[in-house]
Formats: sequence, C-alpha cells, structure tokens
Amino acid sequence: MFETREGEMLLAADPGQLRPDGHVVFIGRIVSPWTRREDCPKNMRAARESRRAATVLIDEPYRPGPRDLDRASHVVILSWLHHAPRNLIVQKPRHAAEPKGVFSLRSPARPNLVGLHVAKLVTLDIAAGRIEIDAIDVLDATPVIDIKPYYASTDAFPEATIAGRDEQ
Repeated sequence: MFETREGEMLLAADPGQLRPDGHVVFIGRIVSPWTRREDCPKNMRAARESRRAATVLIDEPYRPGPRDLDRASHVVILSWLHHAPRNLIVQKPRHAAEPKGVFSLRSPARPNLVGLHVAKLVTLDIAAGRIEIDAIDVLDATPVIDIKPYYASTDAFPEATIAGRDEQ
C-alpha cells in the first residue's frame, strides 16, 4: 500500500477491482536494469542518462510481430505498470507546489496502468524474440502490451509545450 500526500485524492472504487471493458494481453516482458522503485529513472531522459540498456522479450506466439520493425530507428513501447496504484486520481508530485489531476501527469499511478516509452532500437532478433533498446524507465519484468514504430514525421510536435514547468 502507498501513502497519499496532502491534497491527493483517491477514487471511490479501485479500477483494478472493476470488470474490464476489454481484454488486454501481454505480449512479452521488459528486461530492465531497474529492480527497485527507488532506483528506477522517473522518465526516459533520465534513463538514457544512466547509459543502461534494456531488452524487450517477446513471447513466442507474438514473435513474428516485430518483422520489419528494424526499419525504424526508434520504437514506441506500451507497457503495463503493474506495481503502481490505480485509484489515485489527484496526485501531488514531489516537485509540484499544488496537486494535479492524473491525466495532466506522466506518473505511473493512473486508472489504467499504461506506460508509454519511446526508445532507440539497437538490435532485433525475431527468432529469439529479443528487441534491444537504448534505455527504459520501468522495473524489470514489466509486462509489454504493444510495440509500434516511432514516426518522427507524424509523432513529433516540436512546438509542443507544458505551461508553468519544464517537462518531467
């Protein structure tokens, strides 16, 4: 269990206990250098600065899926942040003066524990189901929901900003 900070708000019902609308399957797991929450970088920038690589291991039935993925220099990985709470709807980050709604943050604590990571693809071994990436900001054995190629032409918005504070 986790403790809430001043100003934080919990949902009346934990979404993890509710009946799901869809049937998400895990296609693999992330092999990460991070085994403790305290050591895990808070974002991909910090993960890259650590200079510690990671691996996405694809389960056998899904191994044909990354075919031709190595055409992309970078990939988008969607993960399931299974250690995070699901019922924290208003959070007060350590760096923030005021509490903020969960959908205005990149925190792992959210109703649906979907993580979004853009990583550099280092090597791809389809037969072994291994995708080597430059870095990751999740704990070891984090489940993977999906992998997609990153397209700078459509995925990047250089004019994007966050008012009031630098990106986290």
